[in-house]
Amino acid sequence: IGGVIIMGDRGTGKSTTIRAITDILPEIQIVEDDPFNSDPNDLELMSDEVRRSVESGETVKVSSTKVPMVDLPLGATEDRVCGTIDIEKALTEGVKAFEPGLLAKANRGLLYVDEVNLLDDHLVDILLDSAASGWNTVEREGISIRHPARFVLVGSGNPEEGELRPQLLDRFGMHSEIRTVRDPELRVQIVEQRSDFDKNPEECLNRYKEQQDNFKKTITEAQSLLQETNIDYSLRVKISQVCGELDVDGLRGDIVTNRAARAYAAYEGRTEVTVDDIQ
Repeated sequence: IGGVIIMGDRGTGKSTTIRAITDILPEIQIVEDDPFNSDPNDLELMSDEVRRSVESGETVKVSSTKVPMVDLPLGATEDRVCGTIDIEKALTEGVKAFEPGLLAKANRGLLYVDEVNLLDDHLVDILLDSAASGWNTVEREGISIRHPARFVLVGSGNPEEGELRPQLLDRFGMHSEIRTVRDPELRVQIVEQRSDFDKNPEECLNRYKEQQDNFKKTITEAQSLLQETNIDYSLRVKISQVCGELDVDGLRGDIVTNRAARAYAAYEGRTEVTVDDIQ
């Protein structure tokens, strides 16, 4: 669905929640010692070097790793985000020496931008480019290098601090609004849990380990069930009717709702999508 944006009050645990997501996601298979987290089986998610090795029949070493979670700082430079080419090495030794940036690390993972509404325009343009094509191209002094940059864009911020550029907003398939909890008992519970974690993180993690493992198992099963999920034609018409009545620009709203409803049905362990899934 492209990405998710979470907007809401300060101090509601937005960043904490997002950074914890990789702990509940299943591990992915990558080509060992490859800076771009290349997929050993999918040509579209391989760097050019790995693809050449695979196409020439070489065996690549494979290992498992957690889904990468990369933070994009607001003040990052273009070189830090895209990566740089070592011109000196290219001229003296005749080799393309590339220093990968944040987009390379985020390939097949999550790219997280905190305070996304405050992001500099030049970085927004880079993100839009990569998010649209799935590739990052770096060109310096007549030398060009490209690598896959397929990531889920996750943004968070406080709407009071500024508006999000419409082009960037277009890249987020879903939007979640977080409001401060008003119930005093629930607030006390949150504060106590936070204090428990600060006192003894290890014990706190062990206490929730079983729930967390079950959560991870549900997601793994949902991923394998997703291909079998199906939305009835009448429901697909209903989705498009609602998007039409709400005057949604373009067809992304229809596509995202269809995909998200299927994902939610798979998460619930079903292959048929219901009205509740869509809602």
